[in-house]
Amino acid sequence: MSLVSASFLLQHAQANTYAVPAFNFHDLVDVQAIIAAAEAEAAPVILMASEGTIRFAGFPYVEGLAYAAAQEAKIPFALHLDHGRELDNIIKSIRHGFTSVMFDGSHLVFDENIRVTRWVVDVAHRVSISVEGELGQIPGAEDDISVTAQEAGMTDPHLVAEYVERTGVDALAVAIGTAHGLYKGEPKLDFERLAAIRKATSVPLVLHGGTGIPDETVRQAISLGICKLNVGTDLRLAYTGSINRAVREQEINDPRPLLNIAREAVIEVVRKKIRLCGANGQAKVIGA
Repeated sequence: MSLVSASFLLQHAQANTYAVPAFNFHDLVDVQAIIAAAEAEAAPVILMASEGTIRFAGFPYVEGLAYAAAQEAKIPFALHLDHGRELDNIIKSIRHGFTSVMFDGSHLVFDENIRVTRWVVDVAHRVSISVEGELGQIPGAEDDISVTAQEAGMTDPHLVAEYVERTGVDALAVAIGTAHGLYKGEPKLDFERLAAIRKATSVPLVLHGGTGIPDETVRQAISLGICKLNVGTDLRLAYTGSINRAVREQEINDPRPLLNIAREAVIEVVRKKIRLCGANGQAKVIGA
């Protein structure tokens, strides 16, 4: 099945009240695992490459992995640039067959965020590529952020309508209390803020920092308008953890058995996240 735009997938998710799970990948093993899990669950998914993954593997390899998967895949999926901050990487993503890009201008002042995001939208939409923007900052895994500092970085619902109208983004990443990486305690999502954001705009909403959020919290976020859930750290932990255990328990001098173990571990995590998002079975009716 051919690659599709993230916007196509998210619109279906929004109309049917589920979320498309979006998974960060780093290599062949990740891609094989994500696609295999999605096929087993008959679910649409989004493959996400970060700028770090691109530095590690290079655009030709990232593109090659995704398009090799597309030749055999039985489910629709998108290839997405996650947290793109360098405009050069966004342009290269478009040239290398990505079907969706995110411009992360959350670190910029409001008007500058709008100006640059609008430029990205203008470029991407010319070739039918969808764009995700971000309003408000999501703290990183290493930050010991106080409540006051975290609150200051959250998405302001009063700015959402203007941001979406002036940028023309296809999806909006919101900061409502999640964090990237591992949480130091149970995350407390601001559902009142999320509901206000949902009222302010009709574009699909995206929740970053999907690792470690309690299942019931995820389900509630989806019921309030989240259409895309980003997951990265859970996959890395499954990948590396399974290899570490195998190395401790037995002597293995061939990397292939270790990579097979890692792939199965990642598949298990991806299948659980797909079901949590309610995306299982949706590939049968999505019409791609």
